[in-house]
Amino acid sequence: MARRAVALARSERSGPALSADAILAALVEATIVVDGDDTILYANPAAEQFFGTGASLLVGHPLDEFLPQDSPAFSLLTQVRLSAAAVSESGVTLSSPRIGARFVAILMAPMHDGDQRVVISLLEQSIARKIDNQMLHRGAARSVSAMGSMLAHEVKNPLSGIRGAAQLLEQSLGEEERELTQLICEETDRIVALVDRMEAFADGRPVERGPVNIHQVLGHVRKVAEAGFGRRVRFVENYDPSLPFVWGNRDQLIQVFLNLVKNACEAVPEEGGEVILSTAYRQGVRLAVPGVRTKVHLPLVVSVQDNGPGIAETIREQVFDAFVTSKVNGTGLGLALVAKIVNDHGGVVEFDSEPRRTAFNVMLPMQPVTREEPWRSGS
Repeated sequence: MARRAVALARSERSGPALSADAILAALVEATIVVDGDDTILYANPAAEQFFGTGASLLVGHPLDEFLPQDSPAFSLLTQVRLSAAAVSESGVTLSSPRIGARFVAILMAPMHDGDQRVVISLLEQSIARKIDNQMLHRGAARSVSAMGSMLAHEVKNPLSGIRGAAQLLEQSLGEEERELTQLICEETDRIVALVDRMEAFADGRPVERGPVNIHQVLGHVRKVAEAGFGRRVRFVENYDPSLPFVWGNRDQLIQVFLNLVKNACEAVPEEGGEVILSTAYRQGVRLAVPGVRTKVHLPLVVSVQDNGPGIAETIREQVFDAFVTSKVNGTGLGLALVAKIVNDHGGVVEFDSEPRRTAFNVMLPMQPVTREEPWRSGS
């Protein structure tokens, strides 16, 4: 009796009792159970979203109503039942008029020995890639942060000495020799500017956040672009006027989209260059943000699209790494800084590139909603 009382007290302290339904409902993977005739017996909420219909229209219906009979899923089901063991397969394309084309990883396992019922889990690999990319970008940002801190301490001081010495020499030289000292000063200034850009990576302080109207940010960036590097580019705006505020830092977000828009403007052709700025609310992935215990929803998507030639295949895997660039005089720091700032916000940046269409998509958290303050339009 005493043991039972202790167990009860422990369960009350740890919160509500766990149930299988609650656990399955919390899974990100679309999970269904089928019987020996491949009729769906159970579907969790993620499966409802995956198949685009409610559990009431999934349960009791055969799986081939939602997937064609020649789908790889059915061959995997046969393999599970013959082997009575779990099987997994990644990089599988599931396609049907109901769900479109989905690139997924599949895990199947029998319910019990000798039981024809099978549990099927489906994880869209685009989500997995987003998570992997976020981790890679954070690693790259940490490497550049350390390098920026080192450069700031070890390079800027001697550079100021070199520049000062050149200015002293300039006072006692003729016109022809002064060109050389001026060249020294210009080159040291150029290196200092590069180090200053690197130093931005070394700032490890938490981001000071607040509600940010992303359309005002994009409007500011567009004005800057049209006054300089984007004066010959046609800008198109496709905005969702009901978009809620982003939870972020306005100045840093301006820096992110200024870099992306500048890259887009430099990529487009001289005649007919076009940059499309888009915003949308979508069901994004949930990712862990530094300093926050709960995972953050990233439903706000901002896209910068250009009609340039596309990103070269040789650098696509490293495009967010520092010093990786296809520009003749580029430093390769712009996209690395974009990745750092977006990751500091707990967001994700990705791209999709093909000839005449390259889009950088930034997924960001929205302003936390309180009972007193509902969504406020970002228009």
